[in-house]
Formats: sequence, C-alpha cells, structure tokens
Amino acid sequence: MRVLVAYASKYGATEGIAQRIGAALRGRELDVHVAKCADVAEAAGYDAYVVGSAAYEFNWRKDARKFVERNADELASHPVWLFSSGPLGTEKVDKEGKDVLKGAEPKQFTEYADLLHPRGTQVFRGAYDHDKIRGADRIIAWMPAIRDVMPQGDFREWDAIDAWATSIADALGTSAGGR
Repeated sequence: MRVLVAYASKYGATEGIAQRIGAALRGRELDVHVAKCADVAEAAGYDAYVVGSAAYEFNWRKDARKFVERNADELASHPVWLFSSGPLGTEKVDKEGKDVLKGAEPKQFTEYADLLHPRGTQVFRGAYDHDKIRGADRIIAWMPAIRDVMPQGDFREWDAIDAWATSIADALGTSAGGR
C-alpha cells in the first residue's frame, strides 16, 4: 500500500513530525513517500494520504492549503488523515481549563471535514528556537515581550506521534511486524 505524507513546515518542526510518521508507517510495511506539499506535482497514485502543516494564527501554511485545494478530489477518494503542529510548552489545559491541543486546531480541520472526510485529525506540539527565526518573523520574535511569552524548546511528543501513526497503520490494515 502506497502512502503519501505531505507537509508544510516553516522552521522544520513539522517536517520532523512528518518524517517520524513516515518512519512509523514504513515500520508497518507500508510504501511511504514523505514530501513537502510544494514539491508534490501530482498526488495521484497513492492509496492513502497523511497531510500536515504548521499552524500560525489558526491557519495552515499556504503550501498545505494549496496542496489540498489542488488535489481535493484525489484526497477525498482515498483514506486521509490531517495533522497540525504549533502549540508550544507542556501545559495540558489553558488558563480557562480548556484542552490546549484542541484549542490549537487550525481552521482547516473544520473547512476540510466535508471536503475530504478525514479519518482522523491531530494537533501536535511544536518546537521553537529564537535563534533560528528568520525574515519578517525576526522583528516580532526579537521583541522582548514576545521572547518572554514564547517558550523556547522542542515540545514535540514523539510517543504521541508514534501512537497516531500506528493508529493510521492499524486503520489501513497493515501487519504488526516491521521490515
């Protein structure tokens, strides 16, 4: 079974998640291709899709949105899962007592629900390093008030990512053994 894991990442944290999902699926005997959304010219030819993006201000990156819009018919005709990354820190609930990951869902999860009928959606924590910020983001990231609020570090929960990838492999009916 051929699976495409397509992603849009700005600083590499989401790419790392996509690569980890791809590795976990390969370990379940799937033929997996992991690629940037912008680099996938043709999405046809796969049996299932996992699409993810970093989210900023509750929106996926433009490359991921364009990928879905360009390939909506193909994606909708196969099993598809969507993921997002973004929340920083380790808090499980916000100051109002709401689930942090649920509260960080991008608008696209709702927008694509009727379009793609995803079998699952998941938000993962991201990573942030002040020193790797570039371009226009540097202006905002170097403001003392922003630097003090943005927790720095790698908050990706690899066990949760592996478990989600395993659930995808289970849904696709792959064997429990690796290669």
